Amino acid sequence: MDFSTLGKQVSNPYIFKGSEQKPFLAPRGVHFINNMLFVSDTGQNRVFIWKKLPHTLHQEPDVVLGQQDVDGSGRNAGGNVTAESLHYPSGIWSDGQRLIVADAWNHRVLIWHQLPTKHGQAADVVLGQPDFESNEVNVKGISKNPTAKSMHWPYGVFSNGKQLWVADTGNRRILYYETIPQENYAPADKVIGKPDFSTRDYENNQPIWPYSVKINEDGVLAVADTQFYRTLIWHNWETALHTLADVIIGQPDFDACGQNQYGLFPDSHTLNWTYDVCFYKKGLLVNDTGNSRLLFFENIPESNSKAADAVIGKRDFKTGSENKDTIVGTDSSLYWPFSICTQEDKLVVADTGNHRLALMDLLL
Repeated sequence: MDFSTLGKQVSNPYIFKGSEQKPFLAPRGVHFINNMLFVSDTGQNRVFIWKKLPHTLHQEPDVVLGQQDVDGSGRNAGGNVTAESLHYPSGIWSDGQRLIVADAWNHRVLIWHQLPTKHGQAADVVLGQPDFESNEVNVKGISKNPTAKSMHWPYGVFSNGKQLWVADTGNRRILYYETIPQENYAPADKVIGKPDFSTRDYENNQPIWPYSVKINEDGVLAVADTQFYRTLIWHNWETALHTLADVIIGQPDFDACGQNQYGLFPDSHTLNWTYDVCFYKKGLLVNDTGNSRLLFFENIPESNSKAADAVIGKRDFKTGSENKDTIVGTDSSLYWPFSICTQEDKLVVADTGNHRLALMDLLL
């Protein structure tokens, strides 16, 4: 593998495409911890778990969730929604012992209190729905206002091992739980991005389409706000419950909403359809999906529209073409990456448009 466009920023990259019998189809979620790998194979309604990081192109997973075997791919396993099924899974979080999955198109979040050990294992807890057999938007339908218990297209989940945050994307808000729920249909304790749990309207200074939420060890909160092509930063996550974001990455102010700030080409300070963000060392990586690249900020930005320090997936900041000048699916660059995760100096990218994962060592 050459990943030539990554230049000096990474080393030892390799590509992984999932099961040989039924490879990935648009994987949109990835999580990596304790050398364990979790992948939402979103287009085929399943989650793969490897107990050890795979090192071959088509290494079979140890556990498949959402289906009864590695070959299954139907929505809700071809039947009705159950505790075992998935429909368009996206964000994933695990501490190596527990697992939380955003089951987006079932409008719910699933929790396993112990790491699953067999294919199709049922979840222990469901959030966003009153039971495992329900999957309506906001429980009572799309025309109904949300509540502290309901969800609409939850795409992102994050936990620090004690608390839980859910990017309730379709309701344009982030739900906060003071503890990881133990019971079905538990209400969120607080909400970020809305004055209360029932409000549906939004303003430009709120998260418009929050797709993922991440918090670092210092309590810095980052939200990938897709629809306004920006990432929102709060220096202290607790202030997000009642104040606006401290910093905007990708836009000069809250009202600005242009792709690449209305430029014909991207630049070091612009974004296009950003779907994820990940902290790394003292800074962070922003998933600039629409430009098929990752932007690296050596330090957490202190001002709006800050220029990135490095780019991954393109030869320079001005290049915005998909897969460089090569044919789709080569090993030279990224194509619509949706999700990223780091552990120490290793980076894992859900290279969604290429239907694969890219794994590499960072030299940033």
